[in-house]
Amino acid sequence: MRDTRESRLLLVLLVAIAFALITVDIRGGEDSPVDGARGAAAAVFGPIENGVSSAVDPVGNAVAAVRDSGDRHDRLAELERENAALKAKLGSDDRSRSRLRQLDTMLKIAGEGQYGIKGAEVIAIGAAQGFSWTITIDIGANDGIKRDMTVLNGDGLVGRVTTVGPNTATVLLASDPDFTVGTRMEGSDELGFASGQGDRPLRVELLNGKAQIKKGDRLVTFGSQADKPFVPGVPVGVVSRVDPSGGGLTRTLYVTPFVAFSKLDIVGVVVQTPERDPRDTVLPDKPRPTPTPTVTVTVTPGAEDADTPTDGESQPADGESQQEEDQ
Repeated sequence: MRDTRESRLLLVLLVAIAFALITVDIRGGEDSPVDGARGAAAAVFGPIENGVSSAVDPVGNAVAAVRDSGDRHDRLAELERENAALKAKLGSDDRSRSRLRQLDTMLKIAGEGQYGIKGAEVIAIGAAQGFSWTITIDIGANDGIKRDMTVLNGDGLVGRVTTVGPNTATVLLASDPDFTVGTRMEGSDELGFASGQGDRPLRVELLNGKAQIKKGDRLVTFGSQADKPFVPGVPVGVVSRVDPSGGGLTRTLYVTPFVAFSKLDIVGVVVQTPERDPRDTVLPDKPRPTPTPTVTVTVTPGAEDADTPTDGESQPADGESQQEEDQ
């Protein structure tokens, strides 16, 4: 297109329409008038993203083995069988070993929290129909995925499902500025709300402005009503900084998330919620502090007296010493 007055006016008009649609979408929430269009876009672009991912990933189909967790009573045994099958399929190359470790840790979290999950692969970064901190995964409505389901991996909370197509779904990451989740402090049970800040630590507002919090304390999800969009007990992160208490009603913390959002590959969507709140049991074991070696110096008896003359020996008087030096 040639750079003419008409083309520039058309570009300005299209940008204005795009911003207007984004504003309407954000204010509309779940009842957004463009939600249908977003779902249609997911249906159109999802198979393309899924097809490209399958073409370049020779072990992609292996993850399907952990998509269905089965009934609650049979889930752990089924996951063990599926995990064993995956080990045989994934081979021994470096990438496969990395993905196998991700599957192992994710299944461990699912077992400890009693979450029924469907495994999925990340096939795109950033939704085809938006500009948020999102990922696209290779399962959708045909796999039982619905909007507002919790998404996790072997490290902790990844995000929540926002848009579902037939075979793909979009996940809003916990790092997104529009993301908010209720949190509970380990041990003290102090409640708060964590919000994403892009590539910076999560910002958490504790409801108790006088709460005693220190660097290194950990948080999990508090859970939502009917467990949507968040199930309880999913690890969130570690406190990296605490703002001084100014006597306000709340207290601000900054939390480094457990999940590395720039390295997402294998994730799980929680399709079956736990019967009981797992609280802090899903958190990883705290690393034991490395003992500091101490050095003890022991004085050997007699060492200090090595230069002291023994009985029978005599030292020259000061005068005699001076006389010898003069000679």
